[in-house]
Amino acid sequence: MKLSGNTILITGGSTGIGLSLAESFLKEGNEVIICARREELLAEAKSKFPELHTRVCDVSNPEDRAGLFNWIKSDFSNLNILINNAGIQREVNFKKGSEIIETAVSEMRINFESPVVLSAMFIPFLSGKENSAIINVSSGLAFVPIAGMPIYCASKAALHSFSVSLRHQLKDSGIKVFELIPPAVDTDLDKGARKARGQKDFGIKSEVVAEETINALKNDEYEIVVGFAKNIMNNSRSDFENAFNFMNSRR
Repeated sequence: MKLSGNTILITGGSTGIGLSLAESFLKEGNEVIICARREELLAEAKSKFPELHTRVCDVSNPEDRAGLFNWIKSDFSNLNILINNAGIQREVNFKKGSEIIETAVSEMRINFESPVVLSAMFIPFLSGKENSAIINVSSGLAFVPIAGMPIYCASKAALHSFSVSLRHQLKDSGIKVFELIPPAVDTDLDKGARKARGQKDFGIKSEVVAEETINALKNDEYEIVVGFAKNIMNNSRSDFENAFNFMNSRR
């Protein structure tokens, strides 16, 4: 995959993996657009990297998604890469019954529904463009789930399956479909929950994820598995049980 001269949209691009990817793509000589829900974080990202284009957008909101797509069509008609990175991670206890439904549904909308809908919206727009691609950011937890975060893990498992199917559907369209599969990353995604449990930050740096992603894209590695997630991906059934028990013992 050609890593320069592209126009790239990154959802959830104001912090964490999204912002590190944005920085890396800028360094490679690309035009980069990021969107996120919080205007103040977008402003901070813009102050660090003035060449970024930014837009406030809640990708779980149908009106926001439509507005984002129409803005891209109008102002960035040469866009050729979509990165579905936006995500949230919540602890959801189903023992509480129906009171968790709204939380669970909203998490699924952001983590899975929005990449599916945005892909459907952008695929005709990307079709026929040189070096066009969709990159979906899933997780090692798609393969070894944590009991306390069932919706996050399930949504990422669904995104993995969707990415595999979409890759085959689009194989003759010229649009490449990549999946980024990071391990635990030291970002704000789960920081609040970890703090409540008295845990210190853990995980690799988002800059490492971005660096490995760039290197893998250059080699057309369609499943970009980073760090400890490589161990998870190679698990046997017995390895899976051991990994599951280990991961859940840390919660």
